[in-house]
Amino acid sequence: MVRFGIVGTNWITERFLKAALQVEDFQLTAVYSRTEEKAKEFAAKYGVERTFTDLKTMAASGEIDAVYIASPNSLHAEQSILFMKNNVHVLCEKPVASNTKELKSMIAAARENNVLLMEALKSAFMPNFLAVKENLHKIGQVRRYFASYCQYSSRYDAYRQGTVLNAFNPDFSNGSLMDIGIYCVYPLVALFGKPVEIKAAGYVLESGVDGEGSMVLKYPDMDAVIMYSKITDSSLPAEIQGEEGNIVIDRISSPEKVELHYRNGEREDLTQDQLSDSMYYETKEFIRLVQAGKTESDINSYANSMITMEVIEEARRQIGVVYPADLN
Repeated sequence: MVRFGIVGTNWITERFLKAALQVEDFQLTAVYSRTEEKAKEFAAKYGVERTFTDLKTMAASGEIDAVYIASPNSLHAEQSILFMKNNVHVLCEKPVASNTKELKSMIAAARENNVLLMEALKSAFMPNFLAVKENLHKIGQVRRYFASYCQYSSRYDAYRQGTVLNAFNPDFSNGSLMDIGIYCVYPLVALFGKPVEIKAAGYVLESGVDGEGSMVLKYPDMDAVIMYSKITDSSLPAEIQGEEGNIVIDRISSPEKVELHYRNGEREDLTQDQLSDSMYYETKEFIRLVQAGKTESDINSYANSMITMEVIEEARRQIGVVYPADLN
């Protein structure tokens, strides 16, 4: 069994646990929250006795082998490094850091302490995304990647009424690109690597974070178009266009249906059987890596996380989004 602690007692942690508890060899051992009341209340739901309100104590306790971190983005680096220095493996929710400087420090800590650090970007491990990778050759020379993830945030209503919640607060390294645009960027990087040129535009809210934006990314033989938003909705699927056909992906953030359209009019359903609890696959892979003594994922590799963060950082620079974390 791999003994897990969790940092963050929010809805994403609940979703993670719903999936993780289905994975063989996953054991929830400890819960952290800033208040003892919240920690005990959350732990009781899952029959966990050990709770912490101090991260240093938790990291040094020797009671966990790994930790899932789902705190605000601005805290990811500091918290991850603390655990890694105590020889605890880290599965850190996306985006893994606020910027490339933080990510470099996190990777260095992982290597110095010989532990696994992996960004919890779920779609890269899902069977339907793997089906895209395995069948990409069928559409010939790829010329365009298109992905859109626009989802009106439930917290934007409060923002419009004058209340700035965490989702729209730059202190927490948040915003549209960091929170959901990354779901468009990461698959692009996983499939095609680093772009040679980036052009970005977006709408910056008065709070200082981006409400929506778009990017055009250039590669030697193709381009990519990405759109993302937390202040509008979209129903557009994602698509990869090749000279011999195109692959249509219903939801880039969590692919459930994948179809290949050939130029001659034929269609091939690439959809795979897949659990509805989509975080299952990243957790299973993380545990496999820990048990195998691996310190880096081949899928959500350091290189993929770093290129993704470089793309996001450059887009933020062009749009004009600066976080307090960038100034440290």
